[in-house]
Amino acid sequence: MYALLKKALFLLSAEKAHSLTMYLLQISFKIPGVKNIIRHLFTISSKKIEQTLWGITFPNPVGLAAGFDKNADYLHELSCFGFGFIEIGTVTPLPQSGNPKPRLFRLITDQAIINRMGFNNKGVKSVVEQLKNRPKNLIVGGNIGKNKNTPNEKASADYIACFDALFDHVDYFVINVSSPNTPNLRELQDKKPLTALIKSVQERNKLKKIPKPLLLKIAPDLSDDQLIDILTICDETQLDGLIATNTTLSREPLKEHPEVIKNMGAGGLSGLPLADRSTEVIKFLRSKNKNIPIIGVGGIGDVSKALEKIDAGANLIQIYSGFIFKGPTLIKKINEALTTIGRNN
Repeated sequence: MYALLKKALFLLSAEKAHSLTMYLLQISFKIPGVKNIIRHLFTISSKKIEQTLWGITFPNPVGLAAGFDKNADYLHELSCFGFGFIEIGTVTPLPQSGNPKPRLFRLITDQAIINRMGFNNKGVKSVVEQLKNRPKNLIVGGNIGKNKNTPNEKASADYIACFDALFDHVDYFVINVSSPNTPNLRELQDKKPLTALIKSVQERNKLKKIPKPLLLKIAPDLSDDQLIDILTICDETQLDGLIATNTTLSREPLKEHPEVIKNMGAGGLSGLPLADRSTEVIKFLRSKNKNIPIIGVGGIGDVSKALEKIDAGANLIQIYSGFIFKGPTLIKKINEALTTIGRNN
């Protein structure tokens, strides 16, 4: 059924298809019984796949990556598809429209997506209002960033503003400095500014009665030396974990015609072509640090890619492009496989 729906939706632009899908989902969930049917169809409950990190028990290790539900608009609907957790955002202090359209492109042959959304979101105040009505048993992560017009030397103020506003409404935080779609943002991944940024947020975190887990989302385009720097920063700042990885600037290897890719323009690439590199990053990080929690994301479009991430050292995983290309059965298949083999970390 999803294959037929996908065929129709793929006739629309990627961004229009996303908006229409979520609108129709909200409408359908108003029909009595639909919510329970969806939950029954896609949810796998088993102690074998529960995972406890940071004192939080995840019902299963398969999460929805940030970027799909930027403003926490669809948590009630998405929570019925079997996710163990959902990450919202990236959220910025002030609303911003993001980059000019078109800015989201499918590479169907490659099962990949190029996006240059640019942290488009309704701003942290709006997101907080949405989260006040979040599903009670759903684990929600808050992915936070800076506004486009905020200079890097003042970035920490934006991250702290989002952290303070969201603190009572999310279960963990993710500092996003790895998106390629906000000018100069990735410069914050350099050792000195990144250390200062994380320390500023951690200082705020430690003032809280019960601090929240604080994670960092990193790019797949970092060198081994840069990854070692990241692990050093984790130790120095007492960071709670890493998300590996964000989208890549690389365009290798792609099957789509080079001219088509060129016409799509700049942006981060996600989906199947990212799978191997993101797994390599996870494996490298785990080889250097046996204990740091890692959420693996990038190119998980089937069970085998999910298992590769876990075998490489990921404690949890997230999907995004795979959810678009394969539909909600992907979540169920991964969790069924993990239940069958009793795989958790």
